[in-house]
Amino acid sequence: MLLTIVIDLDPNILRIGPLLITWHGVFAVLGIIAAARIGFWLLGKDIPHLTGTGDGLAWMVALGLIGARLLYVWENFRLFANGQLLRVFALTEGGISQWGGLIGAMVGVVVWSRRARYSAWKILDAGGAAAMLGLAVGRIGDVINGEHHGTPTNLPWGVEYVNPATLGEPGRVVHPEVAYEMVLCLLILGALLPFHRRMKARLPDGVIGLIYFGFYAGGRFFLSFLRTDPGVFLGLRQAQVASLLVVAVAVIAIPALFRRAEAAAVPAPATPVHVESTREPVRATPAPTSPRKSRNARKRRRTRAAGESKPPS
Repeated sequence: MLLTIVIDLDPNILRIGPLLITWHGVFAVLGIIAAARIGFWLLGKDIPHLTGTGDGLAWMVALGLIGARLLYVWENFRLFANGQLLRVFALTEGGISQWGGLIGAMVGVVVWSRRARYSAWKILDAGGAAAMLGLAVGRIGDVINGEHHGTPTNLPWGVEYVNPATLGEPGRVVHPEVAYEMVLCLLILGALLPFHRRMKARLPDGVIGLIYFGFYAGGRFFLSFLRTDPGVFLGLRQAQVASLLVVAVAVIAIPALFRRAEAAAVPAPATPVHVESTREPVRATPAPTSPRKSRNARKRRRTRAAGESKPPS
């Protein structure tokens, strides 16, 4: 094959006692750092005097890891049957679900927003761009390790893992599916991030974040056909089912957010208020009479008085 990429790297970097350091773990941490940097930077532009970011990062990372592991265990429950339940906590062996991590991180967003009294929708907007960068960086470790097996390819390019300790499929040239996902994340980020502030000024809170995740979920649905993961529902893989749910949430929630914003922008009708006047009523004043009329009236009164006082004859 013309463009076959041969990867001959041990997935494990070193072991310190019981601690095993892998390429997957290193790039997962770097992805979290990159996501936190760009996410809190964008959120700081939307929420002045942003504080408590350490608390928010702790909630999102902790619940994200729990969600990632739980969904992986649910998808691969056969690996933990027959007395192997304690392997659920063997995180150094690998085994996490990307969608589980994103869903867990979103739960962490809700928890932090309630504790810090921030808008969860504003955090979601910043989190969309942060997730794309974090996922792209984290996928580098998956490419090195050979995790998430791709299907065989007959295209001019492919990837082949030859290291004896690889987690990939030695001797087979397959689709670099996780590399496709990394490119997908970078394309979405490159298309939306330059216009992030403009869209924030025109769109309701939460819409941008849903656009990020909706586009990613749509692309991830189709890319998952290039994986060898087992089907879990109607022949669809777990990642595809989760992707369809996220797309459905975005399609329903975006119009709802627009309607809510329009309803909030309509001013309430003014209610007439009766105000009692504190001013004293104006008393009517008699119209002034002219001096000539006053003299004639006095003259008539004197003549009438003189006639009444004259004795009868």
